[in-house]
Amino acid sequence: MTTALSVRDATKIFGGQTALDHVSIDVQPGEVRALVGQNGCGKSTLIKILAGFHEPEPGTSVTVGGQELAFSNATASEAVGLRFVHQDLGLVANLDAVDNMAIGQGYITGVTKTISWKKERTAAREALKELGYDINVRMPVGALAMSERTAVAIARAMSTRGSETKMLILDEPTANLPAAEAQRLYKLVRGVADRGIAVLFVSHHFDEVFEMADSVTVLRDAKHIITRPVEGLTEEELIELVVGRKLEEHVTDAEAREHGKPVIELKGLQGAAVHGLDVTVHAGEVVGFAGITGSGREEIAALVFGGHSRGGEVIVNGEALPDCRPDISIERGIALVPAERHANASLMDQTLRENITIVNPAEHMNMGFLRRSSERTDVNEWLDKLDVRPRNSEYTMAQLSGGNQQKVVIARWMRQEPAVLILDEPTQGVDVGAKSDIHRLVDEAAAQGTAVLVASTDHEELVRLCDRVIIMRRGKAVSVLKGATLTNDGITAASIGRDSSDSAA
Repeated sequence: MTTALSVRDATKIFGGQTALDHVSIDVQPGEVRALVGQNGCGKSTLIKILAGFHEPEPGTSVTVGGQELAFSNATASEAVGLRFVHQDLGLVANLDAVDNMAIGQGYITGVTKTISWKKERTAAREALKELGYDINVRMPVGALAMSERTAVAIARAMSTRGSETKMLILDEPTANLPAAEAQRLYKLVRGVADRGIAVLFVSHHFDEVFEMADSVTVLRDAKHIITRPVEGLTEEELIELVVGRKLEEHVTDAEAREHGKPVIELKGLQGAAVHGLDVTVHAGEVVGFAGITGSGREEIAALVFGGHSRGGEVIVNGEALPDCRPDISIERGIALVPAERHANASLMDQTLRENITIVNPAEHMNMGFLRRSSERTDVNEWLDKLDVRPRNSEYTMAQLSGGNQQKVVIARWMRQEPAVLILDEPTQGVDVGAKSDIHRLVDEAAAQGTAVLVASTDHEELVRLCDRVIIMRRGKAVSVLKGATLTNDGITAASIGRDSSDSAA
């Protein structure tokens, strides 16, 4: 049997920084291979080499189904049978499945060169049915469930386009999927593999590695550490392979954590999805918000910070905050790390130095001039403290991995010593090591008296960080979990409708 993918000595260097160091892997037809590692380990670089986005260093060779891959050529990648589905899916929300599946390959046309819509719709339906989905192909994809959108993207990727599909490459395929829809994707991937097509998927979620993969490849510090079968591997062993050490266990003792005076009060908070939320958070307290999409959980952070128009009151240290004034929120000591890092928190083409000091550049001004040396010293201290890699204040945000970008955004606010720290999906898309580092920073902030609000779909994260978790349903707080009731299963049960505690926030 010809190997589906063979990579030999894949190496890539960016400005003296080795992003990939002589990595060699083989994937067989019908095999589902997970590719895991910390942010910055080389996963994305390898995928971009395969996709034709990056040209590797001399000595690198890649064959797909026995055919040699020409580098820096996306057309060559498709010609040898590589197919890609990236995390953002690349779909146009207001177009239907037919139009989205035509992107990049064109439409079926008749003799008169007009589009054969009947044939297009039939082809789209058949392609989706092969993946196990019966979708209305005339509906805008923005109205589909996330798993259905993912299926449209995969169906588009796997269309023949003149060459046989040899390998499907998925980048964080379940990043935006709730658990029930993730299960549908697992079945879809197994169905693809059963047709003899190799699957390579990048993931930070180890549960899906054990659910989907036959084997796993671990990269660390740009090097190939191990490739081995998933069978017989434990999660603790996989974490140690990825991080290179055992993670310290942390048990949150909410009863032992000292809380000070009330710092922030939400009184009758109203938004598009939130209806009359009353919450008080004290100094040194970490309060979480959980709930399914549409529950109001995803709106709370922006409402409190002033990014969205709100009703009710937000009171910080006894003073009410005006509506839609994030500038005044910052003046009063509120910090926000939003869920959409690229869209709402990062200046991707600016340096790490500029991204970190942008909130308060006056700190390094002297007689109207910016003291760059002082600014760099300050920023480098924070890069060291948060273990940002590469540790260079003059790198741009675009040059960092997702986990390191998140650390930079957190550094921006932590250096302000905020009275209130609001975290919306703080570890979404980051690796297990970066996640541990970010959790440690939250612990330190709380220990210093910061009131912390955490909105997250990661229930284990909420259990790890929080003194209590408020469950949102249909815009209202329906349960508060703390102590013995604050468990992963307890949050899940309360979120979908089985209350597990008292109802006062």
